[in-house]
Parts: sequence; structure tokens; C-alpha cells
Amino acid sequence: MPLNLASIRQAPKALLHDHLDGGLRPATVLELAEDCGYDGLPAADAEALAHWFREAADSGSLVRYLETFDHTVAVMQTPDGLRRVARECAEDLAADGVVYAEIRFAPEQHLERGLTLDEVVEHTLAGFRQGEQLAAEAGRPIVVRCLLTAMRHAARSREIAELAVRWRSQGVCGFDIAGAEAGYPPTRHLDAFEYLRANHAHFTIHAGEAFGLPSIHEALAFCGSDRLGHGVRITDDIDVPGSIEDARLGVVANYVRDKRVPLELCPSSNVQTGAAPSLDKHPFDLLARLRFRVTVNTDNRLMSDTSMSREMLKLVQTFGYGWSDLERFTINAMKSAFIPFPERLRIIDDIIKPGYAVLIG
Repeated sequence: MPLNLASIRQAPKALLHDHLDGGLRPATVLELAEDCGYDGLPAADAEALAHWFREAADSGSLVRYLETFDHTVAVMQTPDGLRRVARECAEDLAADGVVYAEIRFAPEQHLERGLTLDEVVEHTLAGFRQGEQLAAEAGRPIVVRCLLTAMRHAARSREIAELAVRWRSQGVCGFDIAGAEAGYPPTRHLDAFEYLRANHAHFTIHAGEAFGLPSIHEALAFCGSDRLGHGVRITDDIDVPGSIEDARLGVVANYVRDKRVPLELCPSSNVQTGAAPSLDKHPFDLLARLRFRVTVNTDNRLMSDTSMSREMLKLVQTFGYGWSDLERFTINAMKSAFIPFPERLRIIDDIIKPGYAVLIG
């Protein structure tokens, strides 16, 4: 089957790195703002608001990129708002052919109207369950799990780690830290990571996006992260003097490849935040050819005006990938999911491989 946006939408996809507060529908932002009395939006109609988010996120600065979340988080402070955003997230991903998704968000940012951390998680998970049900009824089943994020500039990471463990049998599959990397190394949160390891809990860390190799080194060597959120700057430890066969990997890069540490790469977002200079110079292809465990992700669908299908299409158009490549990236993601092995295997064997077999022919 020809590779285009319509055909890629038919392919089963697995998504590991997507922020709940970065994927709202513009119309939903407007309606929730009216419902909760938030009057700080920069535009008054859905089309103009979508354009503003995209333009603001295109600044090339991670700090400026993160400022766009002030508006989405502001309208996600009530039970109805959280449930609606989570439900629509599941529906939108399923409509795009995503069959498994891990959606992350920071509960500590949703307490302004009196909700407790547990209530924030409860309402969000309820929205995901409703979205899963509606997607299944529409003939596009999806499994959605949640990662609880702690903000790296704050001091609640141990509390959020405990929250993740408390809810892990009810839809929470792991933990994450996010926010500006520079000046906020992951080692500031060692007590949280020690607690997670003591409780055999999965976690990923935003590392190697806006900051370089030291961030990746700390995430792995001192914190023990299972995956790397972005991890683009692992290329700081790779030298390619000539052809790909001549590539020389440093100690950290060799460790990441040897241990099959998953890289949660987000092509469009990485360009927007300046982690990669352009799509054609994004290290995705280098890392894929060197057989790192690369995965394709959206990061923030609203800010990047993207979807999993669009991210895959951009990679196809930029690097000439075929169906077998997209299948490999998808299986990479599913192998790296924070759910039990039998569940991963079922989705790979019963959904992903048969789905791509039809497309490949």
C-alpha cells in the first residue's frame, strides 16, 4: 500500500511520550475556559487559538515552549475538565490508529480549585476509561495508561512517586519528571527514584532535550531511569567521521545502545524546542541506523499541530522509510511500554504485526 497520511492512519501505532495538557482540542480549551471563568486566552476562536499555540511553540526555546501550557493547565482544574480532556485524548488517538498510549501529566499542577492529588488522578483515569470505551464502540480500540509527572523545579517528586505507586493497579503505569532541564538536574529527585526502585515501579526521565550528555548520564547512572524522554543529545557522545560504519560511540552512547534503553524521540517538538536544528538534521535516522531503540512520539499534539500519523509521515518523507521501518519503530515502542510482558506481547502479536502485514502485503 502506498505510504501517505491516509494509509499511515490505518497502521497500528504505539505512543510512549504524549503530554495530556499538550494535546487539547482548541475548541475544548475555549469551552472549558468559559465554563471555569478563565479569561486569559490569547484568542477567541478555535482556529486563531490553534494558530497561536503553534506560533508560540515555534520559538526555538524550550522555556518559551513550556509557557504555552499556562493556558491549557488553567482550564484543567475541575473534575469535568480533567475527565473531558482525558476522554477526548483517548478518542483522538484511537481515531489516528494508536492502539496503545502512555499519557503523562503533572497532578501537582491541577490543584488550584481545591482538588487533592488523588482526586486529580481519579478523574483523569475515569476520563481515559470512558474514552477507551467510546473508541471501542467506534471500532478503534485503544489501551491508555497514565504516567504521573513531577515538575523538576518543584519539591513534590517523592509525593508524586508515592501517588504513582498508589494508583499503579488502576491505570497508572509509571512516573516521570519534566520541565526545564538546565539548572534542575534529575539528581535533585533521588529520594523519589529510590522510592520507585524500592517498589519495583517503572519510570522515565526527560533528559537530553535542552541539556546535554550530563543530563542523560545522571538519569541513567544515578537515577536508574528505564527510558529517556527525548534523549536527542545522546549524539554528543557519537562521532561519525565518515560513513555510518565508521561511527564511534562513547561510553554513555554504548551503554544506551547495549542496554536497549528506549529513546522517546519527538521529531516535530524537538525542532520546535531547538533540540534539533531541523527535521532533516534530526538525529532520528542516525540513531535508527545505529540500531538504538528509537521510538516515534508526538510530545504535544496541540503545540506541534501534529499526530502520530503526521510524525511518521514526516519521517517517511525526510528519510525515505518504508512500512517495515514504521513497524520496527512501533514494535520498539511496544516492547518498551510500562505494562506487563503478556500484555505487550498480545498487542504486538495480535494487533501490530497483523496490521502491518496487511499494509506491507
